[in-house]
Amino acid sequence: MSEAEQRVVEAQETLDIRGEVCPYTFVRTKLALEELAGGAVLRVLTDYPPATRNIPDSAKTHGHEVLGLRATGEKEWEIIIRKKEG
Repeated sequence: MSEAEQRVVEAQETLDIRGEVCPYTFVRTKLALEELAGGAVLRVLTDYPPATRNIPDSAKTHGHEVLGLRATGEKEWEIIIRKKEG
């Protein structure tokens, strides 16, 4: 998904996990996704480089769709995830 397309997707929730490390980064992301309705979009903010691999990989493993991953600062990233339906 291009950066322009990512901007069109509006997240229903934002999870700020800056300052946290694995495995808590995905545990918090998983809990946040559980609270959302199927098809809803979660925006995750992180400053922990391994989370930029672990969160998308784990989300895909659990059937969710990773819509985007982009740097938002020198050491900060935004991960956009659409919760699986059902």
